[in-house]
Amino acid sequence: MRLAAYINDLLYRYDCVIVPNFGGFVTNKIGARVNTTSHTFYPPKKQLTFNAYLQHNDGLLANYIASSKNISFEEAVTFIAEEVAQWNEKLETTSVTVASVGSLSLNEAKQVVFEPNPSSNFLAESFGLAEVSTPSVERVKEVTIKSLPTTTTEENKRTIPLYVRRAAAAAVFVGIAYVGWNGVQNQQQEVLANQEEAVEKKIQSATFVIENPLPTINLNVSKEARNFHIIAGAFQEEHNAENKLAELQDKGYDASIVGKNGLGLIQVAFASYATKVEARKALEIIKESVSEDAWLLAK
Repeated sequence: MRLAAYINDLLYRYDCVIVPNFGGFVTNKIGARVNTTSHTFYPPKKQLTFNAYLQHNDGLLANYIASSKNISFEEAVTFIAEEVAQWNEKLETTSVTVASVGSLSLNEAKQVVFEPNPSSNFLAESFGLAEVSTPSVERVKEVTIKSLPTTTTEENKRTIPLYVRRAAAAAVFVGIAYVGWNGVQNQQQEVLANQEEAVEKKIQSATFVIENPLPTINLNVSKEARNFHIIAGAFQEEHNAENKLAELQDKGYDASIVGKNGLGLIQVAFASYATKVEARKALEIIKESVSEDAWLLAK
């Protein structure tokens, strides 16, 4: 099994996989999106980039290889170094394909350029989801036809018999009388409703004394979870992790040990945050001023 295959496996579980003395592959989760031109829906995925400045050996890749091949940590480091030497030699003349991760090549300035594999998605949550294209839907405008108003001509007026007009006048008179009587009844009902509302307000404002009150309920509100950690390093030995923790705390960081990773390494964090946005802002500052090897762990 080649080095590229181990990198491919780890990218499904970690946001950053560093190849010592070569560079790091960094992922960033992006949500589902839609192309309004081609009417295509794309599932959530991990956007993959390459950072040539991440060359410090954090132990993640070496420990995974040692565990998979059943060899020592030192032998795994040697295996990585030999593969990296072959990559660098091959890059002088052609490109290097890293399993289904993507391809590496050198530009005119002899800098490593990474081209991710567009068909790969390292987000485990999106396993089995593919892009979907749908035909466009034509919108049909509803046409409203206005009806012409009915007009009564003078000629139509003349043809109405006298007894019909008298009956209509009587109906109007009865209607007016009925509306007037209803108005009086409505006023009376409104007065009664206002009186009832006033009585209810007085009842609600009354003070009740309870001799045996119910016991007070105390609610324990948990603190906001901080699941985004800026990792400073991962260590096999506990005393090395404790020394790193004390060093960061002496410098004023809200540092902590955030448990072990899947390979049994003890992870020490500069700080932990409740949201990914806060964590990424802090990570940028730490990368610029403290350590380029720092990376973000979502746990």
